[in-house]
Amino acid sequence: DVQLQASGGGLVQAGGSLTLSCTWTGFIFDDYDIAWFRQAPGKEREGVAYVSKSDGRTNYADSVKGRFSISGDYAMNTVYLQMNNLKPEDTAVYYCAADFGTLFRWSNAREYDYWGRGTQVTVSA
Repeated sequence: DVQLQASGGGLVQAGGSLTLSCTWTGFIFDDYDIAWFRQAPGKEREGVAYVSKSDGRTNYADSVKGRFSISGDYAMNTVYLQMNNLKPEDTAVYYCAADFGTLFRWSNAREYDYWGRGTQVTVSA
């Protein structure tokens, strides 16, 4: 079975940094995409960052460009989300997701096949 696990969340002051990790087991195919999403209370789940394992393409939400960076250590079955200069509006539960097919829009949560349990990120002012 495919399983993903997000970790690394916590409480940080505005301007601080956190690194989230997404690890997985059970992947059968060697070509896949990994994305980070977040969901704040009362808001829809939004795509934060995306990486394609096959060609290394990345994408970011406009709200995090220049502050967040996604990278993969595929030998370790891990994708990281480095978050710098955090803001209170980054507070949310962060999830990682995987897809093995063709994505039409990387930030569309409905297109992802597998999800890990979220990790809470809280940024204080």
